[in-house]
Amino acid sequence: MTETPLTRADGSPLRVLVVDDEVNLAELIAMALRLEGWQVHQAHAGAAAVSTARDCDPDAVVLDMMLPDFDGLEVLRRLRVEHPELPVLFLTARDAVEDRIAGLTAGGDDYVTKPFSLEEVVARLRALMRRAGAHAQSRSALLAVGDLTLDEDSHEVRRAGEEVHLTATEFELLRYLMRNPRRVLSKAQILDRVWAYDFGGQANVVELYISYLRKKIDAGREPMIHTMRGAGYVLKPA
Repeated sequence: MTETPLTRADGSPLRVLVVDDEVNLAELIAMALRLEGWQVHQAHAGAAAVSTARDCDPDAVVLDMMLPDFDGLEVLRRLRVEHPELPVLFLTARDAVEDRIAGLTAGGDDYVTKPFSLEEVVARLRALMRRAGAHAQSRSALLAVGDLTLDEDSHEVRRAGEEVHLTATEFELLRYLMRNPRRVLSKAQILDRVWAYDFGGQANVVELYISYLRKKIDAGREPMIHTMRGAGYVLKPA
């Protein structure tokens, strides 16, 4: 069952600041949060985190305890000067019990230990932001991009009013593309979201199913599914 999206009170996307000096890990977390529809900013050191928070006014922070200039506790102290109620989710090492106690004592709202699942980070953040007053926004079951529509409840797909019959996997792939219109999605992202595979030797399955979709969605019409060489695929209105 799909979670109801959370937004700011004015309906705009929630803003999350991800702070971790491991750039690849920060990007993985950011990718997972963007799939929730949230706006994500990143920083890879303590001073940059404080500066970025001042610029972007985040609704929550994912904060690594160990940073190259000063630690997460000092970042938290500085953030709370200007944002006293800001929800903070600490990332800590598995065996660093003292870090977790120190983080919570200093005012951190929750923590996850490394290694963690991205699903756990998202779930913890959703819980923190609900408590902080984020709004659950009802989302229509009907996705629409150009003349292409997809009903998430009935699983009906139509192009220019004409019904298109898809397999379950084709439907999931199209739904993912339609939830991210005009955004280039890599094969790795598609594999992770649609098939939940690690990216390793499976890229051909994405190419195969993209070709299936094209035959059903784009055949005889102006194409909507485009290949971005070396980057991935993008769905755009015809």
